[in-house]
Amino acid sequence: MKSTYILVADNVRARIFTAEAPASPLEEIEALAHAEGRLHDRDITSDLPGKIKGEGSVGHAFEQPTDPKKHEADLFAHRLAHYLEDAHNANKFEQLLIIAEPSFLGLLRNCLPEQVKKSVCFELDKNITTQSADDIRKHLPTYLPSH
Repeated sequence: MKSTYILVADNVRARIFTAEAPASPLEEIEALAHAEGRLHDRDITSDLPGKIKGEGSVGHAFEQPTDPKKHEADLFAHRLAHYLEDAHNANKFEQLLIIAEPSFLGLLRNCLPEQVKKSVCFELDKNITTQSADDIRKHLPTYLPSH
């Protein structure tokens, strides 16, 4: 069987599994966390927005250009993409199965380099990062692809 990585991720946690054979149980080989994604918006932004004096006595607060939580999720997606690119370049896997929280799956897709995208043979948009390896395995095909 070709070497296979199974990535299970959301915006704060990623787990990477492998399987010895197409029907074998999953073995967790790596767990990555992005604690900043768990923070509240007010904790991510170090200061409150400044104010600008408007016409008369009315003031307006400066707005954040991007949502802090989305920004943190984007940073984590880039970090995972780099991890997968390094592992792919080191020939650690030939095919990749991804199960990710729906909005995070979109972010991850946008970050993956072309050679890693070509190795993706299965995607599922579900948030199951906290489930056991056996429960995660139930969401995958009975026989993992071996193309």
